[in-house]
Amino acid sequence: MNSKLALLAALVAGSLPMAALAQAPPAAPAPPASAAAPAAPAPPVPVAPTAYPAKIALIAFQQAVIATNEGQRALQDIRKKYEPRQAQLETLNTEIDTLKKQLQAAGTLTDAERATRMKKIDTDQKQLDRDTEDARTAYQADLQEAYGKVAQKVNAVLLSYVQTSGYTLLLDVGSEQSSVMWTAKDPSADITEAVVNAYNVSSGIAPPPPEAPAAPSAAKPKPATTTPHTTTTPHTTAPKPPSQ
Repeated sequence: MNSKLALLAALVAGSLPMAALAQAPPAAPAPPASAAAPAAPAPPVPVAPTAYPAKIALIAFQQAVIATNEGQRALQDIRKKYEPRQAQLETLNTEIDTLKKQLQAAGTLTDAERATRMKKIDTDQKQLDRDTEDARTAYQADLQEAYGKVAQKVNAVLLSYVQTSGYTLLLDVGSEQSSVMWTAKDPSADITEAVVNAYNVSSGIAPPPPEAPAAPSAAKPKPATTTPHTTTTPHTTAPKPPSQ
């Protein structure tokens, strides 16, 4: 081999690694340790809700108001107030019954006589109906006014009682408007009697004397619609105790 060929072979052999190096892309430098992506934060641990201790009190509020010494005394006063009017209604009712019996027992009457008697009965009956309705309206108004006055004071004692006793919920189960559909029969939850006793102590009012039994009357018992119902209790003016 001559010297030129040997030199050419050496150049060709030496240029192959250089060409391969020229064609290969440069390697990317390794990122520094401080530039690494941060780790994802751990999800928060849920906190269990704290149980709220419940202590429930039940009360028949309207019955409690009426059962207090002051409530009983107010009812007695109203009954006594309307006794004269009730006697008048009974007397008029008896007179009407007597006129009806006389008309039925009468023999032959002229048309004019029969018309006169029937007109008298009709006039007295209308008067009885008007007087009865007026008495009932006045009686109910007096009941509601007396009930409302006592209820306001009982309500204050009730709220103080449940707060002092540590109750967290108060339900009125004695009202027609109550939304309580059912409760377990737990005597310890019913505070009606306890509130009545607490109010009697705070008011200082003694229980009213027992009423004397009514003397039997020889007159015919009056219809239920002719006198106010003494057992009716008002509902519209009762203050609702707020929930605790």
